[in-house]
Amino acid sequence: MNNNLYSTLHSEGLISDESLGKIRLKEEKPLLFSVHWEIKTLLYVGVLLLTGGLGLLIYENIDTIGHEFVLMLIAAICIGCFYYCFKNKLPFSKERVLSPNSFFDYILLLASTSLLIFVGYLQFEYKVFGTNYGMATLIPMLALFFIAYYFDHLGILSMAIANLALWMGVSVTPKQLLLNSDFNSETIIYTYLLLGILLIAGGYATQRFNYKKHFKFSYLHYGIHVAYIALLAGYFHYYDSATAAAWMLGILILSFLMYQDAFKNKSFYFLLLVILYSYIALSSLVMRFLLSINDGAMIELIAFYFIGSGIGFILLLINLNKKLKAS
Repeated sequence: MNNNLYSTLHSEGLISDESLGKIRLKEEKPLLFSVHWEIKTLLYVGVLLLTGGLGLLIYENIDTIGHEFVLMLIAAICIGCFYYCFKNKLPFSKERVLSPNSFFDYILLLASTSLLIFVGYLQFEYKVFGTNYGMATLIPMLALFFIAYYFDHLGILSMAIANLALWMGVSVTPKQLLLNSDFNSETIIYTYLLLGILLIAGGYATQRFNYKKHFKFSYLHYGIHVAYIALLAGYFHYYDSATAAAWMLGILILSFLMYQDAFKNKSFYFLLLVILYSYIALSSLVMRFLLSINDGAMIELIAFYFIGSGIGFILLLINLNKKLKAS
């Protein structure tokens, strides 16, 4: 019917030969586009809205519902989702395992979120772990790491890494952190430096032992950020002592290692992180020098530095990107 319509319009001179040819070409090869990410986004939002809506409903009606019913409801959702995932999962492999269907990842995400809510609710309402907050975060962390590896889910792995950071932070200063918000700066700095090193080492271990190699990106993504921030925090914490040089040396070593790895794996993202944090470290040294100059032109020198270094930063990234593509 459409062909007859287009032919009639063409015969009447309303569309040209070229337009008619393009229309027929499109009909022979229809233009298709993917809505994959739109659907995935809606599913993720759906999981968040479901958990948030249930939480709001429970909060507003807790006096009439009762804590026992709430726990039973959360447990039922958690068990039901995990039952579906265990029943429908593909066989385990140390290589990448694809999801059996489009909804599997979101049901697993709902199951893991429900597990965290269940454990958190137990601790908040019944104090099942007492004041041992480290144990209250350790159990969910271990469960999330197991789920991430067993079901091969990068989203759950990110949740597990976040819980690892929480567990390490809570374990070193539970009372100050949770009760008085009194942070021990040195302890926190060393703790999260260790966390960054562990995550980076975990990323390399996945590649070295060929065990879920695609998890490396997630480990390095969090590890590099945490390690750099801890090293910079250490440098500023020991700013007026000779120890500051050791922290700056740590930044230099980390930058060298990550720079080599970024080129080896042709990752512009990690190369960008290396250049960005190295620029921050270099700028701190330059600012330290400029601020030590008791001169009226100091403000102008600082302004010229940031303008010039900003331009140089952009040009360096452009050149490195070309070099990365050519390698």
